[in-house]
Amino acid sequence: MLQINERRLVAAAEAIVRSLPDNDTHTVASAAMDIRGTIHTGVNVFHFTGGPCAELVAIAAAAQALAGPLATIVAVGNRDRGVLAPCGRCRQVLLDLHPDVTVILPNPAGDPIAEPIRNLLPHSYVAPERTDGSRIVYFNPRYYDSVVSGRKTITVRFGEPIQVGSAVFVFEDEHVVRHLSAEIESVESLRFDQLSHEDAHHEDLPNADALRRLLRTHYPNIENHDLVDVARFHSVSA
Repeated sequence: MLQINERRLVAAAEAIVRSLPDNDTHTVASAAMDIRGTIHTGVNVFHFTGGPCAELVAIAAAAQALAGPLATIVAVGNRDRGVLAPCGRCRQVLLDLHPDVTVILPNPAGDPIAEPIRNLLPHSYVAPERTDGSRIVYFNPRYYDSVVSGRKTITVRFGEPIQVGSAVFVFEDEHVVRHLSAEIESVESLRFDQLSHEDAHHEDLPNADALRRLLRTHYPNIENHDLVDVARFHSVSA
């Protein structure tokens, strides 16, 4: 099920595509949300010589607005076609320029779903010059205060790529999107059952058992032998 901000993004793209004249030149609208919750939009330009997809135009509009990393993007077709999956070119561009973006996709079984772009290209080509901007790390909004206060200085991830360097921590809560600039200092891989009391204390938790219980609420299928990434960080600014 889509979150409120994701549904708001779909509604923005739907409103634009409904406003377009019924022709074959502009048939798809895209809406992209940045880490501040601002929405940037665009429409496709069809031409026999080739033209940009709506997602690419939305990416360009966000760049013109100096938006920084994009958090979520969607495309909607005219004539009641609803949410559309991005083409292969758009997937590759998104992966290269916004590698942490979430893409809203059609779902034959019901309402649209949201997936990280990396899931759409599991065996992707890696461009020689990828984006050098800050990477997005998503957090449950309940962790915002403990991160800001410095009580929480690590995050444990399973199956979610995280790397050393500058980062933007995104906390999405209903209509509000908050973010922090941060620096990932180190990333260490450990077995899930090797997480220590020290790790728990850096997670603002009393002990390793509490940490493992909490992680199982985020990753229900995790096993004791699975490897997790323990990322140590410090926040830079709000």
